[in-house]
Amino acid sequence: MTNKLITPRFLFITAIILVASITRVFPHIPNFTPIAAMALFGGVYYSNKTMAFIMPLLAMAVSDILLEITTGWGFHNTMVYVYVSFILTTIIGLIIREKVGIKSVALGSIASSVLFFIITNFGVWAAGNFAGGLSGLNTTYMLGIPFFGPTLAGDLFFNSILFGLFYLAQQKAPSLVKVK
Repeated sequence: MTNKLITPRFLFITAIILVASITRVFPHIPNFTPIAAMALFGGVYYSNKTMAFIMPLLAMAVSDILLEITTGWGFHNTMVYVYVSFILTTIIGLIIREKVGIKSVALGSIASSVLFFIITNFGVWAAGNFAGGLSGLNTTYMLGIPFFGPTLAGDLFFNSILFGLFYLAQQKAPSLVKVK
């Protein structure tokens, strides 16, 4: 009896996501991380839709724990907003999974960066970090603008690496190609 979930493809996809998540604990430019790339990649390539959400979220949680242990920066009062944007990025991956290409991955990267910016900055405001109603919300978004560039660059960079690596691996190892 063969396990249809644990395949070479599943293990390779999971390994890529885990390695990407571990890079979060290395020194890096603020917001230049593989967070959205892990979610988009998982949404596209996990055959099982439940795993498309669980595995990237699990990798994210593990890296948050490692960040907390090593730096004290893993847990914060806006984590729920980060995870919501992560889940929505996985949904983008599910949407583009049947038409994966440079254009769809680039657009998915841009969309996930914009979602992350909107959702997490709203979270900063909602957590009470900026008072003043809509004026405070506006301030939060304005102060977040310098972080958008590295977020977008990181998403594009890491998606290029993850999707490119998997594409090349599929060329060399036919067992990684999805069986329809």
